[in-house]
Amino acid sequence: MARAATTKRILALGDSLTAGFGLAPEEAFPARLERALRAEGRDVTLINAGVSGDTTAGGKARLDWALAAKPDLAILELGANDGLRRLDPALTRANLDFILKRLEAAGIPVLLAGMLAPPNYGKTFEAEFKSVFTHLAASHDVVFYPFFLDGVAGEARLCLPDGLHPNARGVDLIVERILPSVRKLLERVKP
Repeated sequence: MARAATTKRILALGDSLTAGFGLAPEEAFPARLERALRAEGRDVTLINAGVSGDTTAGGKARLDWALAAKPDLAILELGANDGLRRLDPALTRANLDFILKRLEAAGIPVLLAGMLAPPNYGKTFEAEFKSVFTHLAASHDVVFYPFFLDGVAGEARLCLPDGLHPNARGVDLIVERILPSVRKLLERVKP
């Protein structure tokens, strides 16, 4: 069955937080966000392009594959694994900058979801890593959501036993908190 011409395709390009690590497919972030948007009467389809363990370099490497899905909009959620592996923030910035430029060149409005580094790597790394996302948000015309795991990180009742990945309740809270930013993103779609 062909999709209606009005259906907006939203690419969710990310890592395990997007893929839905440890969850049923219908509990993953893209599925839950699609459900929430459809409940508002929005004709959208979310494309789950999350790959567990992916870094920003991995997202950059598979960008052509992701764009083959012909999205109208994109949510970019990458960087958590860069932070966990303590990769050079300059590389993280360069990879995300490349992805953002490609999406912009394709005329695809973007919501950039920020990430924070683990606090055990020290204040200097933490500040450098956080600045990657704020810098990119300031230098690109994106909708910016500063911390993808806002309200979920560090909350045992909202995370899987590994303490890193959200459980189904955690995903629901992420969707609830990011929804106003996604609405702003949808306002940017061209008719």
